[in-house]
Amino acid sequence: MRTKFRVRYKETDRMGIVYHSNYIVWFDVGRTELLRNLGFDYRHLEEIGLMLPVVEVNVRYKSPSYYDDLVEIEATILEVSRVKIKFGYKVYRGETLLAEGYTVHGFTDKNLKPIALNKFNQPLYEILINNAERN
Repeated sequence: MRTKFRVRYKETDRMGIVYHSNYIVWFDVGRTELLRNLGFDYRHLEEIGLMLPVVEVNVRYKSPSYYDDLVEIEATILEVSRVKIKFGYKVYRGETLLAEGYTVHGFTDKNLKPIALNKFNQPLYEILINNAERN
């Protein structure tokens, strides 16, 4: 799933280059749109009592991005287990890869107690499994 938007001025530093932490925010945009495309937005997940706290983040910066660049975030599901999910991200400006990385999220209830997703919500678990990249 790909999501496009323009770099906003507030996302850049004094040199006009996108500040590094904004890529993690952009990962969130990509992940949110990917889940929405699969029929499960964050609001719905929270309403059914499922939380996805981040337990790991990794970013590799390849090339700078600048104010007003049109960027595209590609988000994919890399891995799914009963207790966690790993999303992958690539950020592009045209054909140029700007950054890539991943986030790992645990499946928890509203009290942040770990849960087994396949027992908590089998249909969602199946959708996620079926949309994970095949390695």
